[in-house]
Amino acid sequence: MTSPDSQTADRTPDEAATREAFFAAFGGVRGMVETTVPGLVFVLIFTITREINPAAIGAVSLSALMALARLLRRDSVKHALSGVFGVAFGAAFAMISGDAKNFYLPGMVYTLCLSVAYLLSAAVGWPLLGLLLGPIFRENLSWRTRNPGRKRAYVKSSYVWGGILLAKSAITFPIYFWGDATQLGWLRVALGIPPFLVAVYFTWIILVKAPAPIDVIAEWEAREEAKEAAEKAAKEAAKQPAVGTVDPLPGRGSDAPS
Repeated sequence: MTSPDSQTADRTPDEAATREAFFAAFGGVRGMVETTVPGLVFVLIFTITREINPAAIGAVSLSALMALARLLRRDSVKHALSGVFGVAFGAAFAMISGDAKNFYLPGMVYTLCLSVAYLLSAAVGWPLLGLLLGPIFRENLSWRTRNPGRKRAYVKSSYVWGGILLAKSAITFPIYFWGDATQLGWLRVALGIPPFLVAVYFTWIILVKAPAPIDVIAEWEAREEAKEAAEKAAKEAAKQPAVGTVDPLPGRGSDAPS
């Protein structure tokens, strides 16, 4: 019978791997800040000045500075750069249309499309969360064919993400159509981090209880090492003389009488 201490020890590596994968996939706390603060700056400046251009320029400038800070520290800039492009697109859309609410529209459409992608992918057996986390866990797509318990966990988690993002869209789109820019801006800020944390929490609970990922990269490396070892052994064997062969006596042929 396995003791509670050994069960805890067995689960610890999986929990550590899950935590590391989440930070790699979603950018961690800093990634959340980088995606939320530019919107906060926009709504603050717009609330004070009632001008779109200063608010848009302030949001884009801050987003660019955060991306530059990552570059200088040689950190991953994937989330920062995606944030810069998203903020810049929203700012351009707001300035061209003359409607401050349109600063948030690209992000809202993206959230809605992402929620549909999570739900549909889970329904057809290709959960988006598995596609995102599989390479980070070094399991690639092995969860689909070799690890059914983990596939079920990815399906559940994808439904969680899809449901939370869909609920977020159901709250923000009515304000976009019938509210003003200030209301929409503060609502978007309020709904920036909390839903993300809820989704991460439930995903954490689901995946920690799921079977451990199959490290297909390690399997491939082990096969390659075994192949190289076998080839090396074959070459060494080829260099050795055949067992049981004796050189003939000097001056006597192999057919000499005994």
